[in-house]
Amino acid sequence: MTAFTTRPEILGTFGVVTSTHWIASAVGMSILEKGGNAFDAAVATGFVLQIVEPHLCGPGGDMPAILYSKKKTRSRSSAPRVQRRPAQRSSTIRARG
Repeated sequence: MTAFTTRPEILGTFGVVTSTHWIASAVGMSILEKGGNAFDAAVATGFVLQIVEPHLCGPGGDMPAILYSKKKTRSRSSAPRVQRRPAQRSSTIRARG
């Protein structure tokens, strides 16, 4: 007997697209099936998520991803780097008087 889990196991021989909404995943997979690459599928999936889950993502948000180049045999991460900077003087609120 296998242990109960709420997370499905995702396997694929042609390609895999996952997201938080089934419609976005289906659109991304259709892009792969029509000859698109993984980046095309990720962008299409992201655009659909902005429509079906606007409260969770939007055009100004992040899209962390790991991209692998077979040609260069290396991977890159698109995760944003957090930069801490001191607050600007113009950001303070001054009382008028």
